[in-house]
Amino acid sequence: MNLSDIGEDALVQRLTQGLPLGANVIAGAGDDCAVLRTNGRSDVTLFKTDCVVEGVHFTADTPPVLVGRKALARVISDIAAMGGQPQHGVITLILPPPTSVHYVEELYVGLKTLALDFGVSIVGGETSRGPLIIVSVSLIGKAPAKRWISRSGAKVGDRIFVTGKLGGSIRGHHLHFEPRVAAAQWLVSNSTIHAMMDLSDGLGQDLPRMAKASHLDFKVKEQDLPANDGCTKLHAWSDGEDYELLFAVPARAASKLNTEWPKQFPALLLTCIGKFVPLGEGESPRTSAAGWDHF
Repeated sequence: MNLSDIGEDALVQRLTQGLPLGANVIAGAGDDCAVLRTNGRSDVTLFKTDCVVEGVHFTADTPPVLVGRKALARVISDIAAMGGQPQHGVITLILPPPTSVHYVEELYVGLKTLALDFGVSIVGGETSRGPLIIVSVSLIGKAPAKRWISRSGAKVGDRIFVTGKLGGSIRGHHLHFEPRVAAAQWLVSNSTIHAMMDLSDGLGQDLPRMAKASHLDFKVKEQDLPANDGCTKLHAWSDGEDYELLFAVPARAASKLNTEWPKQFPALLLTCIGKFVPLGEGESPRTSAAGWDHF
């Protein structure tokens, strides 16, 4: 058996099963971030790590400023998806020795610019040689202790929403996207959010993850998927790297949310694409494509 036989999710499940967790761990592996109890405070700590790899997340001709930006933006997006505020990051660089110093400096320009935009302090890191360029970012954030959002809290009847438009990210969106920190924080403060995550691997991969974590199934109307210009509904379902918010709200809150959202975020589309249902009653779009899986 090799990695291509089992896929990413099954591998993660095998590796994380039985890992030691201390008393201050509220939620470990299995969500967008780990959630840690902070003694004597009203906030919890969110902790996340992610990486971008040459040939997987960017190409050799991608401007280094955008490589650095994407590396940090991906992790900020995860913090946002749990209703959090990003705070402190450390950066690990794996670099082939022939890499120019100018390339690395420009990569850090992208990192620093986005860090300033979102109030993130870059507090350290590590460097090592390797056969290709890898940028790994670990980020700490915070969220109110009673308002952090998991992907596992959806309930039967909850309406499923996504922000923005989906599909076609490879045309440039994956390098320029804005993490939805402000939108997520507004949602947790002004609506009832039962579950939330960011769309990094495509709706066809991430929505089933949310449903599985919540022990539910879902019904999605293919015609309601918000696709970017030039993209089909298949692209919207399966392309990945959208970095939009996917979340569940009770039916009673959906109408108010649809009314209030355009007042707060007039330039950001919000779409109800379906609802959560009991196990065995689900219905997916006709496509069998399932989003991105590394293996």
